[in-house]
Amino acid sequence: MGRDRDRTRYANPLAERYASAAMAGLFSEESKFRKWRRCWIALAEAQAELGLDISTAQLEELRAHRDDINYEFMEAREREIRHDVMAGVLAYGEQCPSARGIIHLGATSCFVTDNSELLQLAEALGLIRVRLKVVIAELARFAGEHKSLACLGYTHFQPAQPVTLGKRAALWLHDLVLCFRDLERLLADFRLLGAKGATGTQDSFLKLFGGDAGKVRELDRRVCRKLGFEGSLPVSGQTYTRLIDSRILDVLKNTALSAHKAAVDFRLLQHLKMTDEPFESKQVGSSAMAYKRNPMRCERLCSLARFVMSQAQAADQTAATQWLERTLDDSAGRRLYLPQAFLALDAVLILYANVVRGAVVYPRVAARLLAEELPFLATETILMKGVLAGGDRQSLHEAIREHAVAAAREMKEEAGDNRLLEKLAADGRLPFTLDELEEITYGADFTGLAAAQVEEFLSQEVAPLLERYAHLVEPEGEVKV
Repeated sequence: MGRDRDRTRYANPLAERYASAAMAGLFSEESKFRKWRRCWIALAEAQAELGLDISTAQLEELRAHRDDINYEFMEAREREIRHDVMAGVLAYGEQCPSARGIIHLGATSCFVTDNSELLQLAEALGLIRVRLKVVIAELARFAGEHKSLACLGYTHFQPAQPVTLGKRAALWLHDLVLCFRDLERLLADFRLLGAKGATGTQDSFLKLFGGDAGKVRELDRRVCRKLGFEGSLPVSGQTYTRLIDSRILDVLKNTALSAHKAAVDFRLLQHLKMTDEPFESKQVGSSAMAYKRNPMRCERLCSLARFVMSQAQAADQTAATQWLERTLDDSAGRRLYLPQAFLALDAVLILYANVVRGAVVYPRVAARLLAEELPFLATETILMKGVLAGGDRQSLHEAIREHAVAAAREMKEEAGDNRLLEKLAADGRLPFTLDELEEITYGADFTGLAAAQVEEFLSQEVAPLLERYAHLVEPEGEVKV
């Protein structure tokens, strides 16, 4: 918290409190306006290369002032003319007097706003890819370490057949791998708007080049290449289709909901005392209850993830209500939900990696919880072995049912131990002694192929992904957890 912070105005907590400096920087005004100038330079360079009367000196002047934005002049002009892009043009021209007359030549506002926004979104998706890869790597390590740690499975949050903690983590991991693949496809297909003109017909550029359609198409290609992309959208109105925003938000939303699901699971496991999220030595869990260790990281993760999920609907509504070649009622909303969805998901993935990296697991608690329920879980095996020993299946089933109901009632009403095996051993309908029943129950592994599934998933699906993106590393800078 800086001393010069203005505490009399609302501060966006996504930027101030939760997201990384790297992600906040991508959506800063500095990042935005530098990209505007990159677009104007790319346009002027391509136009000069294709024969328009633009001099080397003019291009050099534009390049010289690409990054030193004269904000005060631009803001003053915007207050006067109430048009942000034209204020940007005039501000750039004030710094580049010899190039003033060729800035924005043939372009409409969306040439700079939409292309620069797509550049921002591509960079932000790239950072999300890094964050997601880090979480995948941490989860893969966690799942591998605990692939054989047997624990009680739950369906409907009621005791069910045993699983392993590593297999449970593999479920979280699988969701993220699916999201990562969606992100890969989105980035592989990513294109800029290019130079399309006021309604997407490129008519202004056709006039500039004397009706030479080949040069107009080449201008479009060259502008995109100069901005780092091979292709532009083949057709557009004035803007790029807002369906692209919706597709982006779908990937962010699905990643957020996958993280939310895992964080809820982790909170349930912490309630069962099987795991703990990281807890610092001086951390306070409650202002009243000094003993508390609340899962505050996972709770914050869930809160932020729900925010990301809610933004996808706004993007969908915007895409669905664009009028013909464009309308401006998308502008204010997109200024909010596009950056904020990225900032929130950035924070979610930082928290996710932090929780998995610092998670504490309690194998003895897992074993105790499993042992308490194992007699119930072993009843199907007891039934099958009883039939193989010559018993009547229906008679055995009824005996087991009666004693299971009675044992469960005693555990609840008397808070007693699970005495199901003792009851079954005393019933003449079952051909087993107590020792034999205990061997069937506690001497068997009821986790099936859980450990093998984890091994195969990690080796066949996750390891190749991590190897393919081994070069992706988290950027340096402040990361809040």
